[in-house]
Amino acid sequence: MSTEKTIRRITTKSLELMKKKGKKIAALTAYDFITARILDQAGIDFLLVGDSLANVFQGNETTLPVTMDEMIYHTKAVTKGVNRAMVVVDMPFMSYQLSVNEGFRNAGRIMKETSAGAVKIEGGKRVAETIKEITAAGIPVMAHVGLTPQSINQFGSYRERGKTEEEAKEIFEDAITVEKAGAFAVVLEKIPAKLANKITKALTIPTIGIGAGIYCDGQILVTADLLGLYVEFQPRFVRKYANLAHEIENSIQNYISDVKEKSFPSKAESY
Repeated sequence: MSTEKTIRRITTKSLELMKKKGKKIAALTAYDFITARILDQAGIDFLLVGDSLANVFQGNETTLPVTMDEMIYHTKAVTKGVNRAMVVVDMPFMSYQLSVNEGFRNAGRIMKETSAGAVKIEGGKRVAETIKEITAAGIPVMAHVGLTPQSINQFGSYRERGKTEEEAKEIFEDAITVEKAGAFAVVLEKIPAKLANKITKALTIPTIGIGAGIYCDGQILVTADLLGLYVEFQPRFVRKYANLAHEIENSIQNYISDVKEKSFPSKAESY
């Protein structure tokens, strides 16, 4: 009898069932094979190849510069490291805003070239037709409302959204609209917990919060933030579970010292 553990792949249906059962969904970002493999083996439910790689990996101030080719390149690496987790890919800025057909074509390209499980699109009512077209072709779409980083130049800041009654109403309507358009889940970013709770109760699809409080069906963070690697960015909603930037710096300094003092490599480390 085989003792090998059966690996169950997380799908859109898995996430839907988790919401129905009241089981929280845990998600993180990944941009490379090694990180993806570690997170997958740890039991993460889904990985987002986020356009945040523009900030964390490329050093840009916004998510806008990252391209389709770059998103596809990183997603290929991530999917090779995953056995269980679902892989969701951000559609980058200007890959779907030009037209419904452009969004449809680029979503298809991502799925065909990367082996990902779904794409993610920022926006509410304005992208509803795009979501409809993409999902009609059998491509799962995760929506994203509230603070949408690709619209930073329009918003002018990364402040909390939905604080006014008018803006909260608009975000709520956006969430309802993307579900009707066919999205299988929706990210709620940087909105009041009370509003996120109202949206979560109104939707049959899972809500994934980032800075949206405890009532969402799941939570997502940027892995570099959680691990204390990206020290320049420290928003209130991030809980740091490690301080790896400090640990890595110490390790490198120890290595440099050993090389300079000729204690590395030792005889046992030589051929």
